[in-house]
Amino acid sequence: MEDKMLKIISLAKRRGFVYPGSEIYGGLANTYDFGPLGALLLRNITNEWWDFFVTGRDDMYGMDSSILMNPKVWEASGHVANFNEALIDCKNCKNRTRADHIVLDALSVNVEGYPLNEIDNIITENKIKCPVCGNFNWTPARKFSGLFQTHIGILEESQSLAYLRGEIAQGMFVNFKNVLESFHPRLPFGIAQSGKAFRNEITKGNFIFRTLEFNLAEFEFFLDPRKDKWQDHFEYWKREMENWVVSLGVSKQNLRWRTHTDQERSHYSSRTEDLDFAFPFGTKEMFGLAYRTDYDLRNHMEKSGSDLRYTDPDTKEKFIPHVVEPTFGLNRILLALLCDSYFEDEDRVILKLIPRLAPIKAAVFPLVSNKEGLVKKAQGIYQNLKKIVKCLYDGRGNIGKRYYSADEIGIPWCLTVDYQTIDDDTVTLRHRDTTEQKRVKISDLESFFLQNLNL
Repeated sequence: MEDKMLKIISLAKRRGFVYPGSEIYGGLANTYDFGPLGALLLRNITNEWWDFFVTGRDDMYGMDSSILMNPKVWEASGHVANFNEALIDCKNCKNRTRADHIVLDALSVNVEGYPLNEIDNIITENKIKCPVCGNFNWTPARKFSGLFQTHIGILEESQSLAYLRGEIAQGMFVNFKNVLESFHPRLPFGIAQSGKAFRNEITKGNFIFRTLEFNLAEFEFFLDPRKDKWQDHFEYWKREMENWVVSLGVSKQNLRWRTHTDQERSHYSSRTEDLDFAFPFGTKEMFGLAYRTDYDLRNHMEKSGSDLRYTDPDTKEKFIPHVVEPTFGLNRILLALLCDSYFEDEDRVILKLIPRLAPIKAAVFPLVSNKEGLVKKAQGIYQNLKKIVKCLYDGRGNIGKRYYSADEIGIPWCLTVDYQTIDDDTVTLRHRDTTEQKRVKISDLESFFLQNLNL
């Protein structure tokens, strides 16, 4: 399985899905850049999420909050005090990592959120060695803040502390009152957004699985605690989350739900479950679903002095709504899709991405690139087709290599202009997964793609 991961990483760089960050300067750990194909795939995933959970619903309000917020937001939310990990160093080789990850990898026991002294005792009692140098010579575990600090201001003496957001939820909580006043929604309803979040990670991240900055999509679904059973909404969103990611082509048999332990659960949550995915490097979290009660609104109300209560339009009673929060790691979805869609067929590598997610939907080839009539005809088809779908034109090398190159980046269909095209205005349409070919009239291409792009 590790071999498969290495092949996926190689493919991702070679074909322009994901590049190492700052590579020409030796890189920067846990940073990656999305190349031309990766950026398209990530945008397609984000658009699918937005269409399914926001545009397609009448009870969801989308927004886009600022990355930088008043630092009091993060104090009120509890992140300044509680957004910490257990850091540990090997005295021998200076390997720095998370202490709970050392225990998990060695003993398959999840100790995330345990007191530092308990983690130290477990490491000592089991004599867990450093995975890098093999020595047992650790520093005591200590707290490490996951929040990135920055400063606002030009002159050092006038700078003020700020944080890069560690989650995107707080922008929705602090705008709860604004949405109420602008749209007067009835409970239950949600506020949704997608965007960048930042975490000061300690450990290496298994490619794009764990990075310093990443793309999230989530929403806060507000409930009436007097009438609504949060458990019912929790189960509903579990089903919706799983159904949605399966609709993207992620294998259902590679998914499992896991409930957080009391120690592991975040400070704001009364119940949390993760939807884990079987990556080649292990089964890890892809999504999270939390019942945040009224924790966030209540704390922001107390700390800011603003009235963040909801007024029942029928009884005029005021109360603080409760929240169920689905969170989606978009980078991790992209990685899961690369893992599940990667196949090898003898000497052919295929990314079996579903058509509506594929970065490029079609490729147009002249059978040979030195025949002016074929090239002119192929370029004409390409110019018309790109008005309908994202496609590319390729006249390099032999036709077999071009097919294989298209398969490797997940293009569902290839159109080849050959000598018969000149006679009857048909092209050879080749399907990526089956390699089956059929003749299609050029005049029918638009209707074909309009019918098949949503598969």
